[in-house]
Amino acid sequence: MSTFSTPLAAVPPAQRPARFRGRIGRDARSGHYAVPRRYRLHLTTACADGLRIAVGHSLLALDDICPVTFLAAVPDCPGGGHSVLRPLYEASAHRYTGPALAPVLSDDWSGRIVSTHTPDILRDLDRCFGDGRGRLYPCGAEAEIEEVERLCAQGIEAAAQRAGRAGADAAERAAALDVLLGTLAGLERRLAGREFLVGDGLTAADVTVWAALVEFDTVHRHHLDAAAVHRAADHPALWAHARRLTARPAFGAHLDLDGIARRHHARCAGLEAAGSAVQILDWARHAAGAPGSRRG
Repeated sequence: MSTFSTPLAAVPPAQRPARFRGRIGRDARSGHYAVPRRYRLHLTTACADGLRIAVGHSLLALDDICPVTFLAAVPDCPGGGHSVLRPLYEASAHRYTGPALAPVLSDDWSGRIVSTHTPDILRDLDRCFGDGRGRLYPCGAEAEIEEVERLCAQGIEAAAQRAGRAGADAAERAAALDVLLGTLAGLERRLAGREFLVGDGLTAADVTVWAALVEFDTVHRHHLDAAAVHRAADHPALWAHARRLTARPAFGAHLDLDGIARRHHARCAGLEAAGSAVQILDWARHAAGAPGSRRG
């Protein structure tokens, strides 16, 4: 999401995206049973949520279980939606006039949307279709992973957006940066002497933090001054972790730097700051060993 995107509260209700929170296998009344190849993902890896789901889908090796339709980086409809998703939204919400946004988990049997909520989608893919050997949400670690997910949403994404919107309001910018840098410092401490954020293996916590750092370094830093970006970069364990993950095929193969840049420039109305010249990681170089992606 662009740092200067329109706040949801400012969007007329009829134009707001519908929020679907169906679950696979949780509610028998919904009819969403865990059947292979019944469900389909619609993703753009140019946004952090789509990137998270794409990586999780690859880690769980679900190509033959839950197909993926990769969408263009830049939506083709007014209001930021994808025309290919509009029939799903219109079939799922009566007289829907809002944007048809990704990510979407749809039910091919009914032609309707199951969920647009990234954490629920990842949990259901893991619980219903994972083979049990490499779990994104291992038993007993769910609460800790959810805490990392909250930290990323509030302390990285929201704080970076807030700092970028602050403009000439020095106090507002400083407060937002304090939250951002405090979150990065907390994640840095969590990684001290450890390979992964939660437990002894790769989990959804690592996927979420990686996607948040990609978005920060490719989108949000453009609206921060160089000093702020340097302070964010001063967390060596955290950025080394991101670098290691990028070299893994499940991560690097989905890294669409050109798409992220085009989406950002198409959506963003903010002024760029001195931070735009400061890149923390050379993402393309670290992903160079990963096989090519399947993005459209």
